[in-house]
Amino acid sequence: MMSKKQKTIQKEVSLTGVGLHTGNNVKMTFKPAPENHGFAFKRVDLEGCPTIEARAEFVVNTQRGTNLEKNGVLIQTSEHVLAAAVGLDIDNLIIEINASEPPIMDGSSKFFVKALEKAGITELDAEIEEYIVKEIISYKDDFTGSEIILMPSDEYQITTMVDFGTKILGTQNATLDNILDFKNEIADARTFSFLHEIEMLLENDLIKGGDLNNAIVYVDKELSEPTMNKLKKAFKKDNIKVKSNGILDNLNLHWANEAARHKLLDVIGDLALTGTRIRGKVIANKPGHQVNTQFAKKLAKIIKQEKRSKIPQIDLNQTPLMDIHQIMEILPHRPPFLLVDRILELSDKHVVGMKNVTMNEDFFVGHFPGSPVMPGVLQVEAMAQCGGILVLSTVPDPENYLTYFMKMDKVKFKQKVLPGDTLIFKNELITPIRRGICHMQAYAYANGKLVAEAELMAQISKIK
Repeated sequence: MMSKKQKTIQKEVSLTGVGLHTGNNVKMTFKPAPENHGFAFKRVDLEGCPTIEARAEFVVNTQRGTNLEKNGVLIQTSEHVLAAAVGLDIDNLIIEINASEPPIMDGSSKFFVKALEKAGITELDAEIEEYIVKEIISYKDDFTGSEIILMPSDEYQITTMVDFGTKILGTQNATLDNILDFKNEIADARTFSFLHEIEMLLENDLIKGGDLNNAIVYVDKELSEPTMNKLKKAFKKDNIKVKSNGILDNLNLHWANEAARHKLLDVIGDLALTGTRIRGKVIANKPGHQVNTQFAKKLAKIIKQEKRSKIPQIDLNQTPLMDIHQIMEILPHRPPFLLVDRILELSDKHVVGMKNVTMNEDFFVGHFPGSPVMPGVLQVEAMAQCGGILVLSTVPDPENYLTYFMKMDKVKFKQKVLPGDTLIFKNELITPIRRGICHMQAYAYANGKLVAEAELMAQISKIK
């Protein structure tokens, strides 16, 4: 069972290498980060050491890797580093770097994993925030045919299917059933290119940091004499030839499906840009940085909307913490003015309750004939009653107390509440309860939408 606490590293650790596309020597330092920080890159070579958070909104270019930009400051090829952090179950990390591009190392995540493990991984106090996938979310690029589907699953799983339509590298699949297997199954998978891409990069002077040890090169065309000489020069080799499996002889494959595994590594790194852990299964057909990051942007939006509405995930079939009889033992209200049917969650900081709104409610009489709507003031009253449970649960003899409204603030009504709706209330303390005064943020939901919200203040007063 994976821990539910957020993690970072124990101490800082550095590694050095060469940027693939820039050819610059780069020093990168991983540093511990506080809870709820997430991943962020820090450019220590620039004035003021600007920080770029690893978020999908900052993606600017996906031509040769996933490039981020914020306020004119650039980070290139972020995905291999981010994949290593996610693969080691890390949530918070500062990545200091003295160039725009992390070192390519061997074109995989292996060396980043080793460095992070060397730094040691430690738990923080805060709980993990996880996005639990409830329904299928997908994104398709009609031009390339690339598609990413995310579906419900008990843990984070990824499957990639690649099809390059070439004889040398046709269809390949790779699957990661558990993120904790990343280190052994995926981290060592190196980046790859086709010969025609390498030629283009050499012509445009874009592969300065490359030596042949950090990319698998699939030879998808005849290797001409001029190309051979260019490659020898670029990669500082006296001799280069093609192996029987169609790759240049600079290295051996770790796995027959190493290309699909590397694409899976890229997916993990790119989806880290959602900024939230994912509990669901990703199926990526012909993934690439463009489709990965577009999907990450879409998912980040969905997560943000859900967070904003904060809808409690409640199983209405579960046995409630309190039924109507237990509620009446605590609250002084009685029907028809008792507006909470069940209490489903209760801690010292929050309460979740519900009410089934039926056509038989007294308040529908005359409000409005022919178009019954629950009055907004009673929605606020229902939220307050739910809050009454929260505050009265802090005293040993709640039957001897009454709760009185002191203040309502920032009251908003978003949707109509109609007969047949099930209202879910969630109240959270804004400040700790002091001297019987309770200050809380209250929400009411129906049909998966926020219907009302308010800041409420109430006081409990002893009557017996």
